[in-house]
Order: sequence, then C-alpha cells, then structure tokens
Amino acid sequence: MDKITYSVSVRGKPAREPVGYYMEAYFPKIPVSSVDSVFGFAERSTLYGGREFRKPQLTDGDCDFLYEHGSGVKLPLSNHFVSEAEYEQNQPFLEKYHRKGNQLVIVNDDLARWVRRDYPDYSPEASVIKDIRTHDDIGKALEIYDTVVLPMDVNNDIRFLKSIEDKSRIRLFMNAGCAYKCPLKLCYKSFSRLNKFTGDATFQCSQSDFFRTHHEMVEFDVDRLFDLGFHKFKVLRPKGNIATAF
Repeated sequence: MDKITYSVSVRGKPAREPVGYYMEAYFPKIPVSSVDSVFGFAERSTLYGGREFRKPQLTDGDCDFLYEHGSGVKLPLSNHFVSEAEYEQNQPFLEKYHRKGNQLVIVNDDLARWVRRDYPDYSPEASVIKDIRTHDDIGKALEIYDTVVLPMDVNNDIRFLKSIEDKSRIRLFMNAGCAYKCPLKLCYKSFSRLNKFTGDATFQCSQSDFFRTHHEMVEFDVDRLFDLGFHKFKVLRPKGNIATAF
C-alpha cells in the first residue's frame, strides 16, 4: 500500500529562515521523509499565481536541503494568463529548477503542454484553481498533468471520491482556509494580474474582510481519506487564526 505523502506550503516563510527549521516549527508531525514537495515562491517570475509575489520564500540553500532529504521543490506557476513569448522569457527560470522530483502547479493548459515538451523532468500538477469537479474533467486533466488537485469542498463528497478510478494521481487538501467556502474566488485572477508587475492591477476578493480574517481553518480527516485510497495531500500553514492560509 502506498504511504501518505505531503506537499507542504512555505508561503509566508521569510527567505532568511532555513526551510528545515520552518518545517520543524510549523509541521512538526510531518517527517521530511514523507514530504514529496515543498511549494512557495523562489525568485521572481511572471508565471506565478495563487498569491501575490512580494518576496522569495525558497532560497538556493533551501532547495539544496530539500534535494538532500529526497523532497522536491514545487513552483506555483498558476498564472491564468501566459503567452508563448512570456514563456520563452522565463526559460532561464524554468531551466534552473528543472530536475526529477521537482513539480510545477499550473492552471494554464498551454503552459503545461509547453513544459511537457521542453522540460520532461518536471512533474506538472493541475492546480486547485482549475476547479476540477467531474470524472470527465479529471480524465481530460490527466491527459496533460501528472496529478490533479481537487477543490477543498470535494473532500466532503465521499460518494464521488470513492468513484474516482485512479486515486494515485489525485491530491486532496489536508486542511482548508477561506477558499473552502468562497463563492467566486475572484482573488485568483487578480493575483495573476498582480504578478505581471505592471503596476495597474488591484486585489479583488468576493468575501468580506471579516470572513477572510476570522473564519477558522478546516481540518480534514486524512485517515478516512487515506482509507478511501488517497495518499497525496496538500498542506497549508495557517497564519495564526486567520483563514487565508499561506
């Protein structure tokens, strides 16, 4: 039987804080040997999405630490808007982290196809932002991506989860923040625009400030999900008691 593996967020980690110390402090129950990837921002790129890029969280030293411990780096290249010219401009960035075990979280299918063509050692993952909820959508995504992250609230649909044929290529959330109950998820496209660094984009959110900052995070029953046949999980670090997790 496959063991549980985790993709762990270091969003919010100061670059100066070694990733080993960070994981020990915020994820003490998850051994590094069970971490298949750590995701966060490295150097600046216009391909980033999911959150606004302000500063790097992963340094070259952090990457070396993860490689030495058998974990990969996962870059959140979940920008909605990517042209082929922009992709070409990011070649040095993509080349730097191209190695077996490293993963890319992607929303734009064209970007995923270009990466497949030019960087075969990366493992592309369909972002939760794609909002994949049906068997048909899972099948189409798995033609392009190695793994698919399902929306947080799908964890509650046990009948649907049981009916997924290839659970080995599905990643579920271990915990969830404000996106769990968000009606529109406007922030994701606004983050995509902000990460173009043109200075003319603004943050958008479909929820009240009160809900975003006071709604507690949700913890899912990982043992139950594992018993259903899932063994890949995504783990967020809450910022105190704030629901907008890193």
